[in-house]
Amino acid sequence: MPIDRHIVLFDLFGVIARHQRPGALARMAARCHAPTAAFTTAYWACRPPYDAGRQSAPEYWTAVLRSLSVDADADTIEELRLADIDSWSRVDNRMVAYAQSLRAVTEVALLSNIPSDHADAFLAAQPWLHTLDHVAFSGKIKAAKPSPAAFHHCAIAMRAAPADFLFVDDREENVRAAQAVGMNGHVFTDRDELAAAIDTWLPTRRPTWK
Repeated sequence: MPIDRHIVLFDLFGVIARHQRPGALARMAARCHAPTAAFTTAYWACRPPYDAGRQSAPEYWTAVLRSLSVDADADTIEELRLADIDSWSRVDNRMVAYAQSLRAVTEVALLSNIPSDHADAFLAAQPWLHTLDHVAFSGKIKAAKPSPAAFHHCAIAMRAAPADFLFVDDREENVRAAQAVGMNGHVFTDRDELAAAIDTWLPTRRPTWK
């Protein structure tokens, strides 16, 4: 196993990719004639097994619709599934460029909570993901943050020690979970603060970026 490795392990949404499109949940609620507040509650309450790869998309959406007493017909489920994928499809192009620039001086990986079908769509639409040293999607690895299993997967897959990683996430609870398994952690707020933290953590100077 190589020694003195430094791996920046990025979260996706809220760091490199943008959060869900504003108004997306209201539009999905309208599609199934449900109040937005009730739809939003059901959407998130049913989400963990879907994110962790323990449910398929039809199983997830059936659970959501049944909790709202809405008929879970195949056409509605597919429309909601596609709308959901689209709602999470935006990236921050400057953060993409920054993450890619880091590969000149360190290894770069990604760990994201994302269902398997969303992951497939993201991989198809964002070819830069294929340039990273490792990509771990919760729906594919069957473990979602903040479960220790998600972080252990990355260490095992990359044949690295937890201390070799700097995990970057916009959610403090996920960063604390990474630190609990021995990784370094940084709570993301903006790119400049992150770049300064990575500068301090890396033994070599990071590349110039704009």
